[in-house]
Amino acid sequence: MKTNRILLAALGLGLTMSTVVSCSSDSSSSDSLPPIGGYNSANEVGASNLKAYWPLNGNGTESKSSTNPSSTAGTTWTAGVKGQCANFSGGYLAYPAIASLNSATSMTISLWANVSNNQGTPLDGPSMFFQMTRPMDDSHDEWAGNINFMAETGWKAATVDSLTTKGLAVIKNADGSANWQDSRNTIKLDDGMITENAADPTGVQHVAYPNKNGGVWAHYVIVWDGAAGTFKVYANGQKISNPKWETRNGGNPLNLNFFANTKPLIGTFGSVLTGNADSWQKSLTGKVDEIRVWDKALSSADINSLYELEKAGR
Repeated sequence: MKTNRILLAALGLGLTMSTVVSCSSDSSSSDSLPPIGGYNSANEVGASNLKAYWPLNGNGTESKSSTNPSSTAGTTWTAGVKGQCANFSGGYLAYPAIASLNSATSMTISLWANVSNNQGTPLDGPSMFFQMTRPMDDSHDEWAGNINFMAETGWKAATVDSLTTKGLAVIKNADGSANWQDSRNTIKLDDGMITENAADPTGVQHVAYPNKNGGVWAHYVIVWDGAAGTFKVYANGQKISNPKWETRNGGNPLNLNFFANTKPLIGTFGSVLTGNADSWQKSLTGKVDEIRVWDKALSSADINSLYELEKAGR
């Protein structure tokens, strides 16, 4: 098992934005309201490719398969973005395998999260929102799953409101080895990135995005596009991942390929559940709501529509 504190690539894009969240019910009717992006509700976005949906509206049931958690810890229910949300205090929701999530060549995952940076506190470490686990052997899981959606909350003090939000994919190569790929925003360009930009003014540039959503609700999306060989991160409907690091495999196709026996996990690392976690691998303290998983790469327009619809309680 790898023990390095994480992690891999770099980056982000640069504006600031405010988050306005509606706390209306999941069941609110939107039929009489004007469509947003051609959709009446969030449930219509990518509907034919939606493989899993956790409303987290007072329970942990995955609604498409009616799968309930196999184990839980440190989880209560409180007001969220739409209805209720999962409120974790060093907690998680762990699930048995869900057949529709066993494989995909492309994937989009969206969710709402409310977390804060935690460097120098007892919580110090990354905050795992959602993971598809990856087995090490019959009794243990690797800390990094096939797919991982997290915030690097251990990189900044709790007083810093800028968050680093990341997607990490671990792809099974033909020989069985692991191909690690990640994408994230960077809060501020370092000197090396500035120098690289100046030396290549006509190429794809490093772009910073401060992502000032620490301690407030924000909508996050990660998109792995196997056909295009790209990995992108969005916050509140806008792309925040660094363009310099979004292209993988030279822009040639690079499909996801899961290690077998993967299971969905909300709020922690697979290694925590199987008792082989390093000290920095902790269960989540924060809130999560409205998790959706598609087996396709949603377009930027659909991601923005999804954000606007869910923000409006639709």
